[in-house]
Amino acid sequence: MPLSETGTDRAATSAALDVRSLLVWGLLAGLLGGVLAFGFAEAFGEPSVDTAISLEEQGGAAEHSHDDGAAAGHSHGEEGAEEEVVSRSFQSTGGLAIGTVVYGLGLGGLFGLAFAFAYGRLGTASPRGTAVAVLGIGYTAVVLVPFLTYPANPPAVGRGETIGERTGLFFGMVGISLVLALVAVFVGRKLAQRLDGWTAVLVAGLGYLVLVTVAAKLLPDFQEVPDGFPGATLWEFRIASLGTSAVLWAGIGIGFAALLHRGLTRAR
Repeated sequence: MPLSETGTDRAATSAALDVRSLLVWGLLAGLLGGVLAFGFAEAFGEPSVDTAISLEEQGGAAEHSHDDGAAAGHSHGEEGAEEEVVSRSFQSTGGLAIGTVVYGLGLGGLFGLAFAFAYGRLGTASPRGTAVAVLGIGYTAVVLVPFLTYPANPPAVGRGETIGERTGLFFGMVGISLVLALVAVFVGRKLAQRLDGWTAVLVAGLGYLVLVTVAAKLLPDFQEVPDGFPGATLWEFRIASLGTSAVLWAGIGIGFAALLHRGLTRAR
């Protein structure tokens, strides 16, 4: 399918792409993305999580032992790890699967609605071209830029008293990045009326990059990696976290594009 369509083709395509169908396709694509993301996270993310949890438990045990030595008469008869509400084995399998699939469904539905809004507003881009644009803009604005500003941390990294602030700032960065991305799209559309399409996209993209970089520099920074924590484990976790998101978004994009092509082929 070409990246642009004639007026007749566009009218027929628009009639076929009703919001309900796009939402259903998005949900199905999200289901696919969630399953793929679970498989990736299970294979590449869980080993570093297990290592981090082991280090956290060793550190907690050492600290507890030190405190016990200073406290006379402390009894160890009742001591033991607090009973887990949800076992670690379930967290790393069923819990992870449920979380990624539910998140994938939600994200896929939003992707379908975003496509419905964007189609016809990005110049002469075809349905597939619009899907690729929504995928690229969404992943960059919602995942990549916030991750580079506040990267994910495994267990044992980060202080408990700052978790609320860190979470708030992370989602704040998501909001800032998304708003600036939408502004960049608007500016790019305006520039396309004066410049060629590629130049307009390049200028708008560079403007977005400059503004999000300034925003990231103005936000507080957190350096909370404990001394002695293995750098390899930290980066394995972060790479796996980013990779899981990439697989999720790629699965949504591929699934949605396939369903989109199938739906348009049937409509014609």
